[in-house]
Amino acid sequence: MKPIERKKVAKSVGARFDTYLAAVVGLLLLIGLIMLYSASTVESLNRFGNTTYFFKNQLLQGTLIGLLAAYVCYRIDYHLWQKLAPFIVAASLLLLVMVKIPGIGFSTGGASRWIHVGPIFLQPAELSKITLVIYIAAWINSRKAHLKDFFSAVFPMLVIVGLFALLILWQPDFGTMIALLGTALVMIVAAGTPWKSILSLSALGVATLILLIKLEPYRAARLLTFLNPSLDPQGAGYQINQALLAIGSGGLWGLGYGQSRQKHNYLPQVLGDSIFAVTAEELGFVRLLLIFALFVAFLFRGLKIASSAPDLFGRLLATGLVTMIILQVIINIGATIGVLPLTGIPLPFFSYGSSALIVNLSAVGILLQISKQVRA
Repeated sequence: MKPIERKKVAKSVGARFDTYLAAVVGLLLLIGLIMLYSASTVESLNRFGNTTYFFKNQLLQGTLIGLLAAYVCYRIDYHLWQKLAPFIVAASLLLLVMVKIPGIGFSTGGASRWIHVGPIFLQPAELSKITLVIYIAAWINSRKAHLKDFFSAVFPMLVIVGLFALLILWQPDFGTMIALLGTALVMIVAAGTPWKSILSLSALGVATLILLIKLEPYRAARLLTFLNPSLDPQGAGYQINQALLAIGSGGLWGLGYGQSRQKHNYLPQVLGDSIFAVTAEELGFVRLLLIFALFVAFLFRGLKIASSAPDLFGRLLATGLVTMIILQVIINIGATIGVLPLTGIPLPFFSYGSSALIVNLSAVGILLQISKQVRA
């Protein structure tokens, strides 16, 4: 009777829906939509004659589709992603190449990052984030007995990661490439790869980043601006200086919802990279603590799901998905407050962009599915 009783207990524990994680993400999504509406009113009015254009797009094309994707991912046994990994990788690589095909790829601001075919408007680099998390988790799980052999277990995986990184850099999208490589490194560490290999990879990565910065003048300018924001206040340093002005103006309690001054065509990228600055300006530091607390709660709940997953694939998959989202939060907020260089990373659940929101909500759906199968 004892084995049967243990099986029943495990099934009961694994069938629970993680309402804690769902509530945290729901609050982040709600606050994000509220702040996006406020941040977007001026640009929406100037470009489209109404104050709700961007908000409606994010709600209909991002939030609703993203919630549907999250539900589908929640209903699918997460082990299926391990079997589908090769096909997902092939499809993602194809999409990354398609952004450069005339008539299919869509370019703006000197970057080719989107696919636009009829009503479909997709940013493949966002999809590549979750694709690589699935691929790395599946690969390491299949080579878990040989992790100490770097060239047979880790190196072949890094070739695929490097291919993704090069195609994303080709767009160019330096920020997404950094987030992608950072997530991969965390997953490799979490898998128990020997530290000698990890340190070698880190040294190689730093050397490559230095080379990439030197090859492109705008990257070097951003780095110099990060080191000295007053160096070029009307050029490379303009965005960070205006963002810091917005954050400083918010003080402890903020100017009030909808009262941002910087969104009136002073601060660039108020819908994307700089939405945190508008949020700080309107809500103030005290209310920002709630947003910080929600992201921290997401981090710890996600790591708890990872540590309780029933197998290595589940643990690595959950770890990668949590890292994917939190690393973007750290890079975005760090760049906005001036402790990291600007890289153009959106703030999850806040910044405008349906592709990013759908991918992040899909990641949450997979996390909720993993939490259903936690160990008794």
